[in-house]
Amino acid sequence: MTSRTPLRALTAAATALLVLTGGTACSTEGAGADPDRVDVVAAFYPLQFVAERVGGDAVTVTNLAKPGAEPHDLELNPRQVGQVSEAELVFYLKGFQPAVDEAVAQNAGDRAFDVTTVAPLRDATADGHDHEGEDGHAEESGGKDPHLWLDPTRLATVADRLAERLGAVDPDRAADYTTRARTLRGELEKLDTEYTAGLKTCQRREIVVSHAAFGYLAERYQLEQIGLTGLTPDTEPAPQRLAEVAREAREHRATTIFFETLVSPKVAETIAAEVGAKTAVLDPIEGLSADGGGDYLSVMRTNLTTLRTALGCS
Repeated sequence: MTSRTPLRALTAAATALLVLTGGTACSTEGAGADPDRVDVVAAFYPLQFVAERVGGDAVTVTNLAKPGAEPHDLELNPRQVGQVSEAELVFYLKGFQPAVDEAVAQNAGDRAFDVTTVAPLRDATADGHDHEGEDGHAEESGGKDPHLWLDPTRLATVADRLAERLGAVDPDRAADYTTRARTLRGELEKLDTEYTAGLKTCQRREIVVSHAAFGYLAERYQLEQIGLTGLTPDTEPAPQRLAEVAREAREHRATTIFFETLVSPKVAETIAAEVGAKTAVLDPIEGLSADGGGDYLSVMRTNLTTLRTALGCS
């Protein structure tokens, strides 16, 4: 594809420099593997999902965060820095993974698509239970919640914008990207309809979660998130926060305390035992589990089933 040849010459020089300095920049699973495809590096799983669906067989997608690994604290090795340097498009969410932000700034500033430019992020303190300055809420991402993909309608808009960016990189197949993004939008809107109907009539609307990742989902479907910890999933909550959440769980007659797949359930189990509730997985879909089961759509539907059971929805 001749329209992208000059870019390859530039990235080849960057790759050579990395190799000379001891980095192993080239990888059969990373950028540069297929000259007929656009090389896309995705920072974590939901972005990989969108890139693969919108790009189809016209792209090669490399996910920097491996299955089963918690993506917030991702550290990049030299090979991954090389992948960022070689990529024709780096698809990331600024403020979510500091190591990725740094690699993009140093190696791919002109070839990066930052999801936060699509639509403003919601404040992490927007609901009544995420308290400013507590458990690290205000210190991360300027107090912004990055988990926008848990609102399918927002993810559909991200897919539309990605199609535009891919079309700019690869004009010959711009119409194909637009068509695939439209198809994905239809699937995400169907999912949104399922959530709206499934959560319309419930005995409770409060979700007690170990990690306050569900603000977008709660906002979209008129739920109320009560988070044990803030945006960082492995933060230990302060004793007063545990006591406050236990009080609220009792007040709202919560039957379930939710934890997630990639983080220890210990704190959720402690609260559940104290208030006489059970625990269940509510997946923020930051990454797939190590066994790689399902995809974004299937995990979202599993989450919906879990929520309907926990909230007593009819």
